[in-house]
Amino acid sequence: MVKTTRALLAVPLAAAALFAAAPADAATASPLTCRGQGIDPAAQVHYRTETFVEAPVDTVWKVQTGIEGWPAWQAAVTSAKRLDPGPLHPGSRFRWTTPVPATPSSPATTLVITSTVGQVRPERCIRWSGPAIGDGLRIDRGVHVWTFTPVRGGVVVRTEESWTGARIEADPATAIKYLAPGLDLWLADLKTAAEARPC
Repeated sequence: MVKTTRALLAVPLAAAALFAAAPADAATASPLTCRGQGIDPAAQVHYRTETFVEAPVDTVWKVQTGIEGWPAWQAAVTSAKRLDPGPLHPGSRFRWTTPVPATPSSPATTLVITSTVGQVRPERCIRWSGPAIGDGLRIDRGVHVWTFTPVRGGVVVRTEESWTGARIEADPATAIKYLAPGLDLWLADLKTAAEARPC
């Protein structure tokens, strides 16, 4: 019950990053990039956040990029599957699902998200993009960038995401009210999972 409730509030990729406006401090910060590529600079909808994880960078990287393990530690991911074998590389694809609660502009649904890796630098950054599709809700293109910066005692994980599409841009204010905490909860779940791993 707790996991289900949290999942409905979290809805990481398809929620906070989908609809939240960037915090004021993020608006003035340099965009996150991986191998020189960042979010869609023209997107009206984007979000950026970060956390400190008290674990080695290789551990944090393995947890975050172990796609098929996401449902075990992310409350809002109900399934995740790699669509190709081997380490993540440019062109790697994965499909995952996350529930989205009903809002005044869309029904409750499950988003099916197909992500394609664009750029990756092991243990330093990864960038993926792709559509998310559910009943009454469609994200034409989301772009998600993650960076991992080793610091004393652990890693600073930063993430920034943008979304484009008519359904998203039609009513972002309503979506923010329901879904803004999602990406922060993704980071909280990542922190908990990585810090629980033995060093």
